[in-house]
Amino acid sequence: MKKRNVMYSASRPTQLTKRNTHSFASTFNPSQPTPPPMNTAVVNSTSDSSSSPPFYQLSQDTIQQIFSLLPLRQIVISKSVSKFFNQTLSSNSYLSLIPSLPFLALRSSPSSRLSHLSPTLHAFDPNLNQWLRFPLNFLPFSAHQPVASSLGLIYLWADTNESTKSLLVCNPLTRCYKILPQLGSAWSRHGSVLVGSPNRVLVLTELAALYYSGSDSGTDNWLKFSSNLPSKPRSPVLIKDSIIALCDVGSPWRAQWKLFTITLGSLQCKSQWTCLEKMEWGDVFDILKRPRLVKGNGNKILMIGGLKSSFLLNSSCTTILVLRLDLETLEWDEAGRMPIEMFNCFQESSKFKVFGGGDRVCFSAKRIGKLALWDNSKGKSVWQWIEGVPWNGDGVCRGFLFEAGYTASP
Repeated sequence: MKKRNVMYSASRPTQLTKRNTHSFASTFNPSQPTPPPMNTAVVNSTSDSSSSPPFYQLSQDTIQQIFSLLPLRQIVISKSVSKFFNQTLSSNSYLSLIPSLPFLALRSSPSSRLSHLSPTLHAFDPNLNQWLRFPLNFLPFSAHQPVASSLGLIYLWADTNESTKSLLVCNPLTRCYKILPQLGSAWSRHGSVLVGSPNRVLVLTELAALYYSGSDSGTDNWLKFSSNLPSKPRSPVLIKDSIIALCDVGSPWRAQWKLFTITLGSLQCKSQWTCLEKMEWGDVFDILKRPRLVKGNGNKILMIGGLKSSFLLNSSCTTILVLRLDLETLEWDEAGRMPIEMFNCFQESSKFKVFGGGDRVCFSAKRIGKLALWDNSKGKSVWQWIEGVPWNGDGVCRGFLFEAGYTASP
C-alpha cells in the first residue's frame, strides 16, 4: 500500500435551479493559499500561552468536537489553514468522529478523454446539492475507470499494458491505494465487479467468477470458479456473503426474469445457484420492463424498472417503479413511483440506467442532460432533478454509491 499527501477539490456553486440543485464550474484546491478565518499562529512549547489565540487554549477533545460538526469540504479547507489544524484534524482520535458521507459517484466512460488526461472522480453530495471532484492523479498506470465502492474505498480498472488490466483500490481522501493482481482485459469488458468487506472482491460473468480475498485466503492471487448461471447476470449485488442477480430464463422472443442467489462459500464449492421465488410474489417480475437491482439498506434490495401498461409483449410503460425486497421475510413492497411529469422525459429513451444504493437512486437516459434522483433517506419518497452533470459521455451516466470517509484503508 502506498500513500501520498492529501488533496481534495470541489466545484463552487453558482445558483439554485428550479429544483433546488446547484451547478458547478470552477474548482477548489486546498493546496492553494486560503485566507485564514482567524489568527492562525501555531502554538509551540516555547510560546507563551497568554499570547496565543483563545481557541488554541481549548482542550484537544473540545476542538475535535467543534470540528466534528463541520461538513467534509470545510474540514479539508481547515486542514490547510495551519500546522496546528492539520495535525488536529489528521489525528486518529478525530478521524474516528467523522461519519461516512454518502455520495453518488459517476463512472467514467472507457472512451472518455477526461479519464485519460485528467483522472477525476465526480460525485454528487445529495445533502448539500453539490458536485464534488476527487483528483485521482496519485494513482499509477492510466485510463482509470471507477466501477464500484464499498466501506469508503473506490475500485477502478486501470491499464497495465495492452493486454492486461488491474483493479486498483484506493481512498481518494487519504490518497492511499493498493494494486490487485493483474487480469486479462476481457474481465474488465464483460465482468461485474462486486465488493464487500476490505480485500473481498468478486468479478462475475455468466460462465466464470474470480474471487480475491487477499491475506484471508493465504494467497495474493485471484481464485477462479465456474458461475453455472442460466444466463448473463444483470445488475448483481453482494449483500454480506450472498450474491443476488437477475437472470433471463425466457425465450429469445419474450424475457422472463428470475432472481438467483448463492453464497460465496457455495460458489467456491461449485454449487448451483438457487432460484429465489415465492408463490405469493405472483407477477412481480412480469409487471416490470427491463428490471435491474440496486443494493438497499441492511438486508434489503431494490428492483427497478418500467411499469408496463399491460402484459402484452411490447407494451409501453406508464412510469418507473421502485420495489423493495426484504431478504429476511421475502416480502415485496413499493418504495417509490416516478412522477408522471418527470417520467415524460424518459419516454423518448428506450433504455435508461440506474445507480445508487441505500435510500437514494439515480436515473439517467440519453438526450435528457440531467439526472433524476429518488431520495427516501428521510422516510418519505422524494423525487428531484440533479442539474450540472460534469460530463455525460454518450449521454448516459453510470455510477455507484460512495460512502466517503477518512478511516478506510486499502
